[in-house]
Amino acid sequence: MLADTILSLLKEEISSLEYDRYIKQLKFHEKASNSDQMVFIAPNILIANWVKTKYSEKLGHLFELKTGKKPEIKIVLKEHLKITKSKPTPIEMVDVNKNTKSTILNPSYTFGSFVVGSSNQYAYTAAKSIAEKPGIMYNPVFIYGPTGLGKTHLIHAIGNYVQAKGKSVIYATIEQFMNDFTYNLRNQSMDRFRDKYRNCDVLLIDDTQFLSNKIQTQEEFFHTFNELHSAGKQIVLTSDKPPKMINGLEDRLKSRFEWGLIADIGLPELETKIAIINKKCELDGINLNSDIVNYIASNMGDNIREIESAIINLNAYASLMRQEITLEFAKNVMREQIKERRENITLEDIILTISKDLNIKPSEIKSTKRSKNIVEARRIGIYLARTLTPNSMPSLATYFGMKDHTAVSHNIKKINELIITNESFKLRVEDLKNKILTKQM
Repeated sequence: MLADTILSLLKEEISSLEYDRYIKQLKFHEKASNSDQMVFIAPNILIANWVKTKYSEKLGHLFELKTGKKPEIKIVLKEHLKITKSKPTPIEMVDVNKNTKSTILNPSYTFGSFVVGSSNQYAYTAAKSIAEKPGIMYNPVFIYGPTGLGKTHLIHAIGNYVQAKGKSVIYATIEQFMNDFTYNLRNQSMDRFRDKYRNCDVLLIDDTQFLSNKIQTQEEFFHTFNELHSAGKQIVLTSDKPPKMINGLEDRLKSRFEWGLIADIGLPELETKIAIINKKCELDGINLNSDIVNYIASNMGDNIREIESAIINLNAYASLMRQEITLEFAKNVMREQIKERRENITLEDIILTISKDLNIKPSEIKSTKRSKNIVEARRIGIYLARTLTPNSMPSLATYFGMKDHTAVSHNIKKINELIITNESFKLRVEDLKNKILTKQM
């Protein structure tokens, strides 16, 4: 069948993951198709919108290569096919986007695929609440936090959830909003711009901090915000900092951004990172044992996007090399990434981090005091100093006021024994290590 040939050609040009997750879910509707249009049925609106936005042009081009004529590609839902008894072919096909205005949303970003921990629980709960009752619970919702911790995942999850309920959604980064504004202003088509951003049920705007010092765009966004808010439409914004800390943002916008609910996403604790890695492996069919997962979680910092990228790269490299992913293999592949993170770590960085986390004075960690909590903090400091810096054991003995390198060796041995026998202690040490590494980014 021609459609099968076309899909096979597309399979060669995209990743196997995207093909299996989206394209493979399509069913060709032969009776509804002809030389002018090719119709595919998608199992749900998320996949339909993803394929329509990302691949319909490519599919049309592949059909043209095979037949000499470029058809219109229609991606529809089964329930949108209206068939009469007298005619076996559909007399009307309702475009999935006809009644559901949207820009592209990532269908893999759902509430189900979002790993919840103490660092993001509040933001997740807020996002879920407003997705269930948009425009009613909290409006606007402003989610902020460092790059790569899941803000974009959450607002896409909101968009996917409400869009599946038939609501119209517009998602854009603030850069896309500015580009749309500039283009339509230049071409005297502001009515088209306002129709797009003001006639939706839910407006999702990413990276709001980049509105800073964009006076003309701020003016337009102010009026867009007011119109949607007055109409009871849901507005969700993300930023790397809370509204009051965005320099170059007009006070009236800061005030409006603070009208509703402000939720922050903090740095994930080690357990959450481990859960995120396991979820990513499950979704992508990647097999990593617990030692490898713990190694990645402990050494790759807190940026979830970077962690996911490292997992994908590791799996791709193993596939190309036709090699099983072992802990040693993972360490070799990720060596350069991790080395870059450790170049500037000092002994003072280590002591200050341990001091703050364990509530012990830096001077006590370097002292000869023998109370249990201080001895443990000192041993952790010695272990991390030996692990994260190029300092020799004699130099560490001098720094920590010990007799000689054998005392350092003894302390490292004790820590290694605890790491092997005490899982909670192991996690605490790995968490401290990660906090030290994070400060170097």
